[in-house]
Amino acid sequence: MEGTLLAGFVTSNPENHLFRKVLNKGDVFVFPFGLIHFQYNIGRTNAVAIAAASSQNASVITVANAVFGSNPPINLDFLARAFQLDKKDLQEIFKLENKENEDVIKL
Repeated sequence: MEGTLLAGFVTSNPENHLFRKVLNKGDVFVFPFGLIHFQYNIGRTNAVAIAAASSQNASVITVANAVFGSNPPINLDFLARAFQLDKKDLQEIFKLENKENEDVIKL
């Protein structure tokens, strides 16, 4: 590894505890399977890291895309409760452009 990365992951409910560490050359960090995790270059230069997956069919689940881009869309009432937001705030997030999403808001 070269550079400086901030890496971390969040445990699942109910704790939702954030574990994070600043990584420098020679450091190792393991992300538990299935947990939301991140890596962010906090250095002043490019960072290089080596990553390995425990499966030959490793995949990426982008949480925002899965939640806000599902087809059919998740009912905004459900999302508002889950994220503790007003429906108006969610409408701003979605910036509704098509009839299908407008119908979901009316539910």
